[in-house]
This record gives sequence, structure tokens and C-alpha cells, in this order.
Amino acid sequence: MSATVIQFNPAPGINSNQRPKVDLNDLLTRHDVPGPRYTSYPTIDQCTESVGVGALEDALKGRCLGGLRRPLSLYVHVPFCESVCYYCACNKVITRKHDRVSHYLNCLEHEAMLIAKKAAGNLTPVTQFHMGGGTPTFLNDKELLGLVQGLKMVFPFAANAEMSIEVDPRTVDENRLLSLRSIGFNRISFGVQDFNSLVQKAVHREQSFESVESLVKAARRLGFESINVDLIYGLPKQNPERFAETLDQLVSLSPDRVALYGYAHLPERFKPQRRIHSEDLPDAAGRVALLAQAIERMQGAGYDYIGMDHFAKPQDPLAVAKRQGRLHRNFQGYTTQPDADLIGLGVSAISKVGSVMVQNTRELDAYEDALSRGHLALFRGHELTRDDIIRYSVIMGLLCQGSVQFQDYSQSHWIEFESYFEKELAQLRQFSEQGLLDMDEQGIEVTPLGWFFARPIAMVFDHYLHQRSSGHSKVL
Repeated sequence: MSATVIQFNPAPGINSNQRPKVDLNDLLTRHDVPGPRYTSYPTIDQCTESVGVGALEDALKGRCLGGLRRPLSLYVHVPFCESVCYYCACNKVITRKHDRVSHYLNCLEHEAMLIAKKAAGNLTPVTQFHMGGGTPTFLNDKELLGLVQGLKMVFPFAANAEMSIEVDPRTVDENRLLSLRSIGFNRISFGVQDFNSLVQKAVHREQSFESVESLVKAARRLGFESINVDLIYGLPKQNPERFAETLDQLVSLSPDRVALYGYAHLPERFKPQRRIHSEDLPDAAGRVALLAQAIERMQGAGYDYIGMDHFAKPQDPLAVAKRQGRLHRNFQGYTTQPDADLIGLGVSAISKVGSVMVQNTRELDAYEDALSRGHLALFRGHELTRDDIIRYSVIMGLLCQGSVQFQDYSQSHWIEFESYFEKELAQLRQFSEQGLLDMDEQGIEVTPLGWFFARPIAMVFDHYLHQRSSGHSKVL
């Protein structure tokens, strides 16, 4: 594939002569480094076993102190899958037997009631509900309906709550989509990954384009407010020709949103990935070419780049929120919802209430055993420090608004921004020299081109990331 050269419109106040044409492939190669997705800061790997139920209980009891009424976001993790997808790094249980579902649902019910009890009347309406996995549609319609109805008896749901579910296209048909809609789901995400048959066989996830096309059309007829499709680049057997066909097929579906994730090959950590042959994977240059190809194709089809590998149609609420500076980010990814506390239910689920972040155990037996004894199944957590909160606000400002105004942050956090982040601002100069951001004495502004590199820009402010790279472990 030839180099992708793109001319971006300059930011306001910038002379177009200062924005030469750039080789996107070259920049992607320079900045194609592993990094967090920053659905939280700190990231979940900073949690320790010293923070647990007591910290969460205090945070729940203090939710509405001083009249603060933060909304709630609710996540439910369903770990079951009928077959393994070799690329998958999610917490899952592979089984074709459904006899464990009933006990798991009982545990979810007990967990929800325990959390509600610990909140001591401080539950505000749920404005965002998401089911992920695993495969949420492993549950049958009766089980899904019972789960949602049960949760609504414990947690108050806003009348206009966003209710989304991840769907494996191989597990549903139009009748099932109708059931999901009648249960109350108004947003749906189809996990496709790639349409090419060779790629699908290499990752053990085979589904025809025609079947997905039929489902997307049905979801649109049934009135789902948002239809998302997930793709992955960097998979085995992918090359520019095959990926071009997948992108063309994706564009023909015209989903409202597209999530394009980069495959991380870590067979030493995730056993199913050992079935992927390393020689079938595109090399580093090939990965970058695939990403550049996707960016060019999606923008050519009229999609707006939201950030962090996400695209949306210009009229989609995400795209509108980005243009208006109202974009937010949480454990569900980019959202138009204002900052909310998150309650996570199920094995490995994460909760974040105020400055407390906790995670349930990743082991299904341990999770079910704890709940059967009337205890929450937490195994690690983290309480945000003052430095965490400051850096969180800066990282989210960059990822969501693409802007950090020094005076605003100095006043809101009682710091001298330029002194507090002296080292970080020095590190940002390389991005400024490459045309990815504008810096002056007032603040930082990500350029249109810089949005494609928001992650490496934000990584500059990640204290824990630099600790690991320098070998230090002291927490500020």
C-alpha cells in the first residue's frame, strides 16, 4: 500500500502554510506503541488488594453528601461463550452448557441488592446501562428479561436511559433482536472483527457478511437508536486487499458508529492466542498500513473521527458532542453522558464511585462462592490520590475536548500548571513539532491531525506509566 498523505485543515488562528502535507503512515509508525485506553485513570492494573469493600461502602454512603446527585452508570458482565475466539483477551468461560446461568443470575441479583443496601438510600437514577462479556446473548430471552426487570427493582432507571448490549451476530436472528428491543435495549453493538473468510477461520469466528447485513437492517427497522460495529486490525491473514474489502462492506452497512481496535498479540498472557500463528500476523509496518487505510476509508465515507479508534456519522450524538466540547469518557468508552459513578456487576466487573475504584474477582467459582455467602466478591481496588485526580482531568481533557487551558486547571486544582507539569510539557514539544498539537502560554490544543494520536499525547501525563518505564514504584 502506498503512503497515505493527508492535508488537514489548520486549527483556528494557524496559517495554512504552517500545516504542510504529512505522511500519516510515518507518524503512525513513530507513535504506534502499546498504551492504556484510558477508560479510567489510573488504569485498573494500579489496584491492590489493600483497597476493598470498606472503601467502596464509604464511597457509596457519601455519594449524595452536600446535595451532589451524580447519575449512575450500570455494567453487567456475562462471561459465558459457546466457542472461543482466538484473539479474545476478555474474561470468559467457554461452555455449551447453560446449567450455570441460573446460579450466576442469582449471584448478580444478590450482588445488586448488597450494593444497594450499602448505598443506604444514595442511589440516583441509572442513565446508562451496558451488558458486555463474554457473550450477553448467551442468555435466552427469558433470562435477559428477568435480569433487566430485577435490576430495575433494585436501581432506579431514568426514563430515557441508554441501554446497550454487545451482540455476537452468530447468536441472534431478527426475532431475538425484536426481543432485545422489547426488553428495553435501545443501543446495540455487533462484534464483527473482519468479514474475510480466511481471517475469520484464522481467529475461529466465522460469520457471513450477508448474515450481519440482515441483522443490521433488522436493528434499524426495529428502531435501535444507535448501531455500532466492532472491527479489529492486525489480525492473522489480514492484508491491504482483504481489509479493503472488509472496509467497503462495513461502509455499505452504514452503522452509526464504528470501533476499530488494534489486536494485541500476547500469547504468554492469553492462552487462546497461542492458536494464532505468529507468521500469519502483519508486521509492524503492515499494522500501521491497515490503520492508515481504515482512517482514510472511514473519513472518505463521511465518518467523523471521535478519537481512540472510534468513528461516528456526523449527525450521531457522539460526533455532535465532540464538536460542541461535551464529549466524555468512562469504562464504556466515549459517551455523551456527563460524569457518572459506575456500578459493575458480575465476575471481573469494575466499579468506580467517587474516588474509589474496585474490581470483582476474575474467577467465576470465587465470585459465586462469595455471593452465595452474602459477601461482595471484590479482590482489589484503588483510592485516587490528589495527583491522580489532577492527572485524570488533564488526560480526559485531552481525549475528550482536545484542549487543556492552564489557568482553568490551575484554579480548579490549586496548582501552578506549568510548574506542576514542567517535565510533561517539555515532552510534548515533539508532538508540537510534528504538527499534532499547538502549545503557548495559555494552554494545549490538539490539532485535527493530532486527534489520531490522542492516546500517545495523553500517555505523557500518565505518572504510573512513567514509573514502570523508569523502574520506580513510589506513588505520589
